[in-house]
Amino acid sequence: MYKPEPNEYGEYYGKYISLVHESDIREAFARQPAELRSLFDGVDEEKGVYRYAEGKWTTKESLSHLIDGERIFAYRMLRISRGDETPIEGFEQDGYIENSNANNRSFADLLDEFELNRKANVLFLNNLDETGLARMGTASGSPVSVRALANICIGHVRHHERIFREGYLA
Repeated sequence: MYKPEPNEYGEYYGKYISLVHESDIREAFARQPAELRSLFDGVDEEKGVYRYAEGKWTTKESLSHLIDGERIFAYRMLRISRGDETPIEGFEQDGYIENSNANNRSFADLLDEFELNRKANVLFLNNLDETGLARMGTASGSPVSVRALANICIGHVRHHERIFREGYLA
């Protein structure tokens, strides 16, 4: 699976795709749950409700956001890969977090949920041919390909891993 061309995703998502340097992303996609789990290895639960700045999500809310993103992007990949041309609406991430109950969950539970979702998405992507990966649809008002969505998933996690390291876990 190769990198998407700029016409395969909206400008906003370029910041995530720019964080993906692999030419074939399947391995990076599969390895991210272990990398995320390693980042949180030994972090105390009380650090889960820490906010590194006023108005920011807590550490656990940010993890919940990664889970929500994984599900949303997977839903988009499924619909587009199957040839569904119905435009897919965006989602309001702050509202999702307000209703996530993330701060009452353990790190282990959140990381397990992310890993299980990603494992399902790895199987899904590994069984798409190049035609399915290149298929285009519309999400959040912009054209997007399935392979762009897979790259966005990786870049989105990498973006938040940096924030975890620099803001939450520093």
